Amino acid sequence: MPEGIYSGANPSEVMSDLRNLVNFQDKGMGVTELTRELEEKLIPHLLNYSRPEFQSMFNTFPEEGAFVGAELALRFNQGVTNWQVSPGGAVLEELCCRKLCELFGLSEKSDATFMYSGTYGNQQAIYLALHHFAESKGFDYSVEGMTGFANPKKLKILVSEDTHFSVTHAAHFLGLGEESLLKVGLTTDQRMDLTELQDALNRNHSEYEIFCVVCTLGSTITGSVDQIQKVTEMCSDYGPWLHADGAYGLAYSLLPEKKHLFAGIELADSIVWDPHKQFGIPIPSSLLFLKDGSNFSRVNVHSPYFNREGDEMPNPGLKSPPSTRPFSALPLVTSIRNQGLDGVRTRLRSSISAISELSKVLTSDNEIEVLNKPDTGVICLRVKPEGTEEDQLCNLQELVYRKICSEGSKSISIATINGKKVLRLVSVSPEVTVRALQSTIASIREVAKKLSKSGPFVR
Repeated sequence: MPEGIYSGANPSEVMSDLRNLVNFQDKGMGVTELTRELEEKLIPHLLNYSRPEFQSMFNTFPEEGAFVGAELALRFNQGVTNWQVSPGGAVLEELCCRKLCELFGLSEKSDATFMYSGTYGNQQAIYLALHHFAESKGFDYSVEGMTGFANPKKLKILVSEDTHFSVTHAAHFLGLGEESLLKVGLTTDQRMDLTELQDALNRNHSEYEIFCVVCTLGSTITGSVDQIQKVTEMCSDYGPWLHADGAYGLAYSLLPEKKHLFAGIELADSIVWDPHKQFGIPIPSSLLFLKDGSNFSRVNVHSPYFNREGDEMPNPGLKSPPSTRPFSALPLVTSIRNQGLDGVRTRLRSSISAISELSKVLTSDNEIEVLNKPDTGVICLRVKPEGTEEDQLCNLQELVYRKICSEGSKSISIATINGKKVLRLVSVSPEVTVRALQSTIASIREVAKKLSKSGPFVR
């Protein structure tokens, strides 16, 4: 891997280097020569997630124990949807799902399935919510679809303003459209505003029909965790399906000191989680948990030769659409066995403590404004060199972001909070220490000062 985050090349330069890799010819290339070409042309342009300067997204290199499982899964190339294609794979996945339900404190009736990503997990959860709502209306959604609803335009999903964009994807792919998303504002601590939520629920059935509420357990913008216990209590009188998007944040519920943030997760009808984030499990590794595992029957599809109705053998593939998917449970199992739960907790604490320590240091910094109180491993801030006018700050953050990322030695991200552009630093890897974060802050400060001396900020 390159010494920096990546080569720093621009798109046209990367294109030039990689074009020959897809020069498919009749005569093959030896593995040694092929490997050398990949090392010279491709690897320099791949992001190096293991570097402490990678602080922009939720990616990390696989943990050592995860490599063991990943290599074994690759060597045997197992499909794991049912007993027919992998007896060991199907059984291990089922055992892993049950153990994870227990680990997260879910009920005995709960169950889970592995997914390709949190995006697909959110999509399936909202499909299940639709199916459940249709049942209350007296029809089978898997048979009649949207035509079974008297007025599909009244169907609404309550979400917060910074709900993950995959929920919007779900609305697109399920035929609901973006108008089905009813957005609830955020409080000053970047959580779903419960007053607005209650107001929206009070208008249920009179103005629209809320069939699903989505709360976020670890916003991908700020890392904040919605108050799921209170959301559940508020929803109980109205009956919508409660889905919790914990793709990023759910892992932190395993820490005793963070448990209070996740009180009530066992009450959610469905929860999504991505072990390929903090756990360092190879992509893809995502799960969808259901409070009542029998609800997975709502996606069952049988065929005459595969997933046959009445088969008594383990058949985890009935719980999600893909008829072929990787053995994602194995790297997760080997990683947890290698680290032990104590090791997992140590790994999780490292990312939270690094961000927390940085936040404390920046509290008294006159040139850095922190815009969130970190619940987890994300901090959002603005750099404000002395003399910079408020109306120039958004452009300044944009220019700082572009300059730092273009150099290829550090990776940060940018977001918008309350109409303000902010710089965003993330820690999911144990490599991202407070020292590494402080180094990035120093770079941000230096770039901002140079820009502020060069005149008005023009994009």
